[in-house]
Amino acid sequence: MLKTDDMSMIELIGVSGNVLDDGVRETIARCHAVVASGRHVPLVEDLCERIIPIAPVQTMLERLAGELALGPVTVLASGDPLFFGIGRTLLGRFGPDRLHIRPALSAMQLACARFKTPWDDMAFLSLHGREMDTLAGRVLVCLRHTAHGKVMLFTDQHNSPDRIAALLLQTLEEYGAMELARTIRVQVGENLGLKDERLVEGDLARIAGLTFAPLNMMLISRESEAVFGPVLGLNEEELVHSRGLITKNEVRAVTLHTLRLPPSGVFWDVGGGSGSVSIEAARMCPALAVFCVEAKGEQQENIRANIRGHQAWNVRLVSGLAPAILSGLPDPERIFVGGSRGRLKEIIDICARRLKPGGRLVVNAVLARTAEQAPKYMLRHGLSVQVTRIGVSRWQETGEEQECVEDRQCVVDRRQPRQTTINPITIICGTK
Repeated sequence: MLKTDDMSMIELIGVSGNVLDDGVRETIARCHAVVASGRHVPLVEDLCERIIPIAPVQTMLERLAGELALGPVTVLASGDPLFFGIGRTLLGRFGPDRLHIRPALSAMQLACARFKTPWDDMAFLSLHGREMDTLAGRVLVCLRHTAHGKVMLFTDQHNSPDRIAALLLQTLEEYGAMELARTIRVQVGENLGLKDERLVEGDLARIAGLTFAPLNMMLISRESEAVFGPVLGLNEEELVHSRGLITKNEVRAVTLHTLRLPPSGVFWDVGGGSGSVSIEAARMCPALAVFCVEAKGEQQENIRANIRGHQAWNVRLVSGLAPAILSGLPDPERIFVGGSRGRLKEIIDICARRLKPGGRLVVNAVLARTAEQAPKYMLRHGLSVQVTRIGVSRWQETGEEQECVEDRQCVVDRRQPRQTTINPITIICGTK
C-alpha cells in the first residue's frame, strides 16, 4: 500500500460562477491533467493541455486512474462537489486519502440566497437521470413531510422546470386536488452566478408555460403547512370505501407487518380495492413508490379520494386488470395481492418472476380455495412460504353495571357487550 505522500493526488475543486481565483489556477497549472465539463473547459484550456471530459462518468474514471499514474489531476465540479456532485463517486473509487477537496458555493445556496429562503428545513431531490413516472409523487410527498413545505430540485435537461410543473398539474388534476395546486409556489434560478442569471417565480401554470436554460435550480413551496396524521393506524371510517369492501384494520396491520416494507423501492398492491393497504404503506414509507392496481371504476374513484384525502402522493393508481397491466410497472421489492378476480395462478406466476431477490409476495385469502392454492403456486416458483390465519373479534366496553340482590347477597353482573366477529383471513407470505 502506497503512503499518501507517494501517491498522485486528485485536487477536487468546486467552481462557482465562471472565474477561477489565482490559487486554483496555480493548482491546475501544477497538475498533469484536468477533468472538466464543457462549460468549464474555457477556464482551464490555457493552464493544462490534457483535458478529460467529465462525462460519460465511467469513461472519465478509467482515464483519471491512468493519468494519476503520471501525476496529480484536478477535477473541476460545480459548487460543492459533495452535495449531489461528483465527490461521492470519486471517494468511492479512489478513497478519501487520495483527494484534496475545496468546495465553492453550491447552486442550492445561491438559489436560496437569491430567493431569501432558509434552506436548513427543506428537502432536496436530484432529478439527474431519473424517470418522470413517480416524480410528481416524490415532490408532493416532500412538500407534505417537510416542516415548512419546501423542496429544492436539482433539475436536468430532461426534467426541466416547465415539464415538472406540467406534470404536477396533471397529477393533481387526475386526483381532483386542484385546490392544492393553487397553494403551490415555484421559484426558478437560471444560470446562477453567471452574467445571464435570471430569477422567475409564479404558480404551476405559469412555470409550465415557460422555457428555461439547462442550468437551473427549482424551489417548490406551499403557502400552508401540511397536516400530519398517524403513520399507521387509519380506521375504516377514515378511508373512503364502498359497501364495507375494505381490508379491516386488524388484518391490514398484520398484512403490513408480514410485508416488512423497505423504506424505499417499489411496492405493488394488486387488486387494491379502496387502496387502504397502499395508503397505509405510503404513509409509513414516504420514499416508497406504491403502485395500486385496480380494475373497477368505483374502486378507482375511492382510491383517488383516499390519495387526495390523506396526501399519499407516492401512491400511483394503475387502472387495469392484472396480470396484463403489470407488464408496464417497474420490478418490485414487495407485492400484496388482495384480490385476483379468478386469475390467482396467472398473477402469482407474473409476480414471482418479477419480484426482486429477497422480496416478499403476500396474498390475503378469504376463500378456502385461495388459501389452499396460493402456497402451492408460490412453492412452484421456489419461494419460501409461511402461512398465518387470523381471526378478529371486536367489542366496546360500556362500563355499565347491574346489581342483583339474591339471598341478601349483592351480585354484580356486567352486561355483555355487543361483539362483532370478522371472518378468518389466511395470510400467505412467499419470500424469494
